[in-house]
Amino acid sequence: MIDQKYIFIGLGSNVGDRLSYLQLAIDSIHYEIGSVLKISNCYQTPAMGFEGDTFINACIKVRTCLSAELVLSKLLQIEEQQGRRRFDDGQYHARTIDLDILFFNQDIIENKILSVPHPRLEQRRFVLQPLNDIAPELIHPTQKKSISTLLAHCKDQNPIEKRKEKLQNPLQRFDFSAYNFIAIEGNIGAGKSSLTQMMAEDFNAKSIFERFADNPFLPKFYEDAERYAFTLEMSFLADRYQQISDDFSQLDLFKDFIVADYDVFKSLIFSKITLQEDEFLLYRKLFYQVYKDIKRPDLYVYLHQNIEKLQQNIKKRGRDYERNLESTYLDKIHSGYLDFIKNNPKFKVEIIDISDRDFIENRHDYLWLLEQIQG
Repeated sequence: MIDQKYIFIGLGSNVGDRLSYLQLAIDSIHYEIGSVLKISNCYQTPAMGFEGDTFINACIKVRTCLSAELVLSKLLQIEEQQGRRRFDDGQYHARTIDLDILFFNQDIIENKILSVPHPRLEQRRFVLQPLNDIAPELIHPTQKKSISTLLAHCKDQNPIEKRKEKLQNPLQRFDFSAYNFIAIEGNIGAGKSSLTQMMAEDFNAKSIFERFADNPFLPKFYEDAERYAFTLEMSFLADRYQQISDDFSQLDLFKDFIVADYDVFKSLIFSKITLQEDEFLLYRKLFYQVYKDIKRPDLYVYLHQNIEKLQQNIKKRGRDYERNLESTYLDKIHSGYLDFIKNNPKFKVEIIDISDRDFIENRHDYLWLLEQIQG
């Protein structure tokens, strides 16, 4: 799984078409920093500390893989791109856009360039009001109070007016409403679980993750494949059936679709590689008996990754029992997937080559991948 951080960013503008500046900033944050998960209402407030036009303020919640310092650097770049001018006179000035990190997880950061949580935010109604829209239960790590409590006790009496206009979440430009069930498949180390995790959170989907870590026969299989292959495949057969049956029987009315990091038919792909021919024929017969009525995905996404990159990813995640996986075994798995896809033409399949992409570390690659999946 990926290391996700959740940040809250305050946005403000009091020059020109202020709402357009806020929307442009959100679009840039979406493209450069991370997924925008929540957007507050917009609020109009007077300028503080100087004479000028009224401000429009808002807050957003963002999921990112970046450090706080790198997020700050990118926010400053976005401000500069939108014409923000900074002065060294210590005074407040009008600005096209003002972007501030309010919270970064529950971290307390104090250094020469960054102070998080943002200083004195508990004294600013124009910060607390939009923040309360999207995170009323968020606890301030130093004040030890929720945002709703801080807002209720805020002494700032400056007028604040809620605007009717709404800012758009760039994630809404992706549409997966045509699917009830998307399966993310690929070789060992292709990034199936990470992509499933990211899509589930970004698009309000129910996630299903294969429970391979709980299988006691998997480490034994990698030590002695011939001895434990049939036992391993039978245990996966039972466990995958139980998991899929449970997850599909427990409908979640608050989720838009299901995304899983495997399709149950991977059992046939792996078993054909690991089992002797007579064992495979028996296994396949049992498989079709067990899975004859199982729900199939509306979209089958296969992530193609080259062997060298797969081995790098496998080494990076550090599972001891995978340390000796050979390239020939990974190549057989890849060929098995391609044969399965070719022999099941009724599937709606997207084969996506990510050999030169890193959708976890590179935000642009992730957005590109979403475009490929959407079709």
